[in-house]
Amino acid sequence: MQVLLAQPRGFCAGVIRAIEIVERALEKYGAPVYVRHEIVHNKHVVDSLKAKGARFIAELSEAPAGAVTIFSAHGVARVVEQEAEIRGLKVLNATCPLVTKVHIQGKNYVSAGREVILIGHAGHPEVEGTMGQIDGPVHLVQTEADVDALPLAIDTPVSYVTQTTLSVDETRGIIAALQRRFTDIVGPNTKDICYATQNRQTAVRELCERVDVLLVVGATNSSNSNRLREIGSEMGLPSYLVADGSEVNPEWVRGQARIGITAGASAPERMVEDVIDALRRIDTVEVTLMDGIEETIQFRLPSELTKDEPAAARHAVAG
Repeated sequence: MQVLLAQPRGFCAGVIRAIEIVERALEKYGAPVYVRHEIVHNKHVVDSLKAKGARFIAELSEAPAGAVTIFSAHGVARVVEQEAEIRGLKVLNATCPLVTKVHIQGKNYVSAGREVILIGHAGHPEVEGTMGQIDGPVHLVQTEADVDALPLAIDTPVSYVTQTTLSVDETRGIIAALQRRFTDIVGPNTKDICYATQNRQTAVRELCERVDVLLVVGATNSSNSNRLREIGSEMGLPSYLVADGSEVNPEWVRGQARIGITAGASAPERMVEDVIDALRRIDTVEVTLMDGIEETIQFRLPSELTKDEPAAARHAVAG
């Protein structure tokens, strides 16, 4: 069988930064460091960091007072930041800079006297963090029907921001519905949508035109990974979301000439390789990398992890 790999796929700059923050914190301060929620939505990444000494917690109360604590890439509400300060936790913020940009946009809109509408998925950690960062009410909409149900007059000054793991394609219809509904509306430029989400969705559409089956490597709780699988289904392909090679069902690919593989923004490349190895146990495999965008964006690490400290001081902190 021929295996075509989407380009780009897998880790984005925000995920790379978040993982590196945990790894550098462990090197600098020693184990354990405490991470509020999954640093990114991927079990393999989380398990790898656990093995190195990271402890993942649901609430800050599970971290000892004064402990090194890391906020996940999805961001947190201000009340979480305030709790960390009260408890004297040493916080390293791994919130993706693109998520932070959404927080700032929302705050600016409120300061300008506008109602804020957030386009996103209810219950997603990023949505909860964004809603908790913006003073005043935030109206969450998930569908165009939600726009019609908003309890706001048509001349209300409104604004909108979006969950970063949604693409231009996903938000276009809702934004159009908002613009039809309200006479005074502003929002960010579409170029402010997460580049990684858009790039991976564009790549998977191109991939789906050339293959018979689509395998998406990612976690079931990963919004962007699920969307990649949905795109394949929408384009008429049998499409499956797998965490690793152990979840590949031979019946999905047996007799198929061309298998497409992509990966969500929080899926490590070694899991893509694991899926390819699983396919090799089924049939002879020829791997081809599709042409696509080469991502070169990098995000800075927190200054606490980049400035040098004397070795004695590092040893004292590590204890």
